[in-house]
Amino acid sequence: MYTPLFSALVKHYEKGPVSFHVPGHKYGQLFPEQAAPYYKELLKLDATELTGLDDLHDPQGIIFEAEQLAASHYGAEKTFFLVNGSTAGNLAMIMACCSEGDTVLVQRNSHKSIMNALELVKADPVFLSPKLDEALQVPSYIEEEQIKAALNDFPEAKALILTNPNYYGVTADLTNVIRAAHSCHIPVLVDEAHGAHFGIGAPFPESALAAGADAVVQSAHKTLPAMTMGSYLHVNSGLVSIKKTARMLAMLQSSSPSYPIMASLDLARAFIQDIKESGRAEEAAQNAEKWHEYFNSAEGIQSVRTKDAKAMHDPLKLSIQSESGLSGYRLQKIFERCGLYGELADDRSLLLVAGIGNQELPAASLEKELASAGTAGRRPEAVFFPSLPPARLALSYREREELETESLPLEQAAGRVMAEPIIPYPPGIPVVLAGEELTSLHLQWILQMKEQGARFQGHHNVNNVLVYKRG
Repeated sequence: MYTPLFSALVKHYEKGPVSFHVPGHKYGQLFPEQAAPYYKELLKLDATELTGLDDLHDPQGIIFEAEQLAASHYGAEKTFFLVNGSTAGNLAMIMACCSEGDTVLVQRNSHKSIMNALELVKADPVFLSPKLDEALQVPSYIEEEQIKAALNDFPEAKALILTNPNYYGVTADLTNVIRAAHSCHIPVLVDEAHGAHFGIGAPFPESALAAGADAVVQSAHKTLPAMTMGSYLHVNSGLVSIKKTARMLAMLQSSSPSYPIMASLDLARAFIQDIKESGRAEEAAQNAEKWHEYFNSAEGIQSVRTKDAKAMHDPLKLSIQSESGLSGYRLQKIFERCGLYGELADDRSLLLVAGIGNQELPAASLEKELASAGTAGRRPEAVFFPSLPPARLALSYREREELETESLPLEQAAGRVMAEPIIPYPPGIPVVLAGEELTSLHLQWILQMKEQGARFQGHHNVNNVLVYKRG
C-alpha cells in the first residue's frame, strides 16, 4: 500500500533525529515511565512541521499527496484531512456556504455540530423532519417528495444540509434530491460521518459523493482503522468554494495538527482503497454478517435491519433488540457484563458497530446473562416525533442574544422556549434545540430517556433546564 505521509514519518524517525523542537516528549524519550509502554512506538511519529514533513494548512508535499490520493479514491475534486474530527468539517463546509440570515434547509436529526455551525453563522434554518424507520423505530432519512417541496417553497435557500446515513446505518439514495437542489443552484452538504467505508462495492452503500453531493464529511475513525478525531472533508463542486473552505479550516483546526492522526488517515485511505481495488468488499462485510447471524441465533435477542424498500442498511451497524421487551439500556448492561461494549443504547436497541475485519465471537456467557435477565428494565411504550411540516426556530439566533434566561424544573418548562439544547450522548443529536419550544412530546421523550438511564451532555440529571424569560 502506498502511504506517502506515513512512510515519510517512518523515514524521518529512522534517521535518528535529535529534537530541539516541539513536541516536548522528544520522540518519546521524555515521558512518564508508567505510560511509556503504551505510547512509546506512537510517539516516534509525533513530529511537527519540519523540513520534508509538509504543513496541513499549506500542503505542498507529502500531506498534499496524501490528500490527493484520498480525493482520487473517494471521487472528490479536493479532500481535506481533519484532525479535529468531523465536527470541524461540518463547521467549515457550512461556514463556507452560509452567512447571517441565510435560509438553510436542514435535516432535523442532524448532529449537534451542524446545529452549532448554523448558530455560529446566524443562519435561518428551516428544519425538515425525517421519516420513521418502522423496523428500527428511529428517525431515518427525509423523503424525496418533502425535500422537493421544501426546495419549491424556499427557493432563496443557500444550502440543503442532510445526514446520510443515520447513526443506525440506514442510508438513502440521494441522487434525485441532489439533482433537484442543483436545478435551483443550491449546494447539498452531507454529514456522512458514518460512511467513510461507503462506495467500495456491494453490500456496502454508495457514498453521497457518487450521488453528486457538493461537500461531504466522513469520520474515518468511526469505521476505518484511523485514530480518533481523524476525518475527511471532500469538496466536489463549484457551488462550494475550495478556497473559502480551506480558509475556514485554517481558523477552526489546530495550528499544531497531530501527525499520528494525519498518518492514520493516510493509512485508512490505503486500507479501504485496497479492499475496493481488489474486489474484496463482500469479503470485508463477512465479519459483520457473522455477528449478525450470531446475535440472531442467540435466544432472547435479534439483530434488526431496516425493511424500508427505498433504503439500504450498512452491514457494519447491528441494532440488537430484545425479544422479551428489555430496553436497549438494559441490554447494554448485560452485554457489558460479558465484556461487549456497544456504541450506544436507546429505549429499544443496543447499537453495535462491527469492524471491517475479523473479530472473535463472544463466549456463551451472553446467552446465560440474557436468560437470567428477568423482567427488570423492560421498555415502556415508545414515544416518537410525528412527521412535521418544515419549521423554523421560535427565536432566531440574533433575537436570543439580548434575552434573559431562567432555570425551571423540567416538568414546568413545557411551552417555554429553550435557552439550551438537550442532547443525549451518544449519539449527540439534540432532542430539543436552543431557540425551540419545549413541547409536551419533547418532555415525554426526555422523561422516558431519563427513567431508562440515558446520559445527557452538560446535564447530570436534566432536573432543571434553562429557558428564556417571557417578555
